[in-house]
Amino acid sequence: MKKALIIVDVQNDFCEGGALAVPGANEIIPYINLLMEENEYDQIVLTQDWHPADHKSFASNNGKKVGESIILNGVPQFMWPDHCVQGTFGAEFHKDLNRDKVTHIVQKGKNPEIDSYSGFQDNNHFMKTGLDDFLKYHDIQLLEIVGLALDYCVKFTSTDAVANGYVTCLHFNGTRAVNVKPDNGRDAIYEMIQKGVTVLG
Repeated sequence: MKKALIIVDVQNDFCEGGALAVPGANEIIPYINLLMEENEYDQIVLTQDWHPADHKSFASNNGKKVGESIILNGVPQFMWPDHCVQGTFGAEFHKDLNRDKVTHIVQKGKNPEIDSYSGFQDNNHFMKTGLDDFLKYHDIQLLEIVGLALDYCVKFTSTDAVANGYVTCLHFNGTRAVNVKPDNGRDAIYEMIQKGVTVLG
């Protein structure tokens, strides 16, 4: 069975000191590097939040405060601080992440009208990113997933992986949660298990 490692959004804005820093984010980078060193993956894919400056998920573009919600194209949208803007330092991958073995990069969130948490598709399920096509082209059947953040982009990437027919495993030690609400990370784990994701300790 061919397997791929999907590394979700290990970018400066989600790491320590970033515009949308995930608590403990930097702690997962050595773990992810070790996975790549100790395992043979057929493909290693990075996903990258890659927002235009006028993205509608940014509170600043809606006259809202961070943490408020709006309805964006028919779906609820949490208002985030500006983050991972195309071409900025915040959008770059963290310097400590070893990218020597990376075979593919998928950029998401490029449409200013729709947010995109999943590495597979936008939140409205209108547009695919090409990740599924890439994996199927390379006969990948098993996905191992790590990255940021557990309760958003990692969760949706993992559940979409199951929905697309992949055997899907999440490395618990390779992810951290935003935890806008204290139980969000825990709830994300339960939701993923219910949808068929295997959580590795």
